Amino acid sequence: MKWYIKVLQQFDDFNGRARRKEYWMFALFNTLFLIVIILLEIVLERVLGIHLKVLGFSPLSKLYYLVTFVPVLAVTVRRLHDVGKSGWMCLIIFIPLIGFIWIFVLTVSAGNPGENQYGQNPKEVTVENEE
Repeated sequence: MKWYIKVLQQFDDFNGRARRKEYWMFALFNTLFLIVIILLEIVLERVLGIHLKVLGFSPLSKLYYLVTFVPVLAVTVRRLHDVGKSGWMCLIIFIPLIGFIWIFVLTVSAGNPGENQYGQNPKEVTVENEE
């Protein structure tokens, strides 16, 4: 959970690098929270009869997407920096199928060891601070 909160606190930080653990733990909790929100919408609609859809959209999940859009973008840019790619590589996601696969491959790849043009390796910084 600390990784999720860390990313939300760094929502406007597009500089530096993000470890795989930071990126994927955020992705895990982000997905879990979204599932809970969608289940809540289903319960409110089916059990209580409260219709949340406005023009075909469920406002709770859309609000969550809107709130987390910038933090997701920021952590993705920092993750790409960790593997030595520009943050602009995020735009490759707009290439159907290939873009998603390429971003996935980059985010699961190990970061560059040592310092790169985007900063020091976050694994090494964490290890130094804990000793």
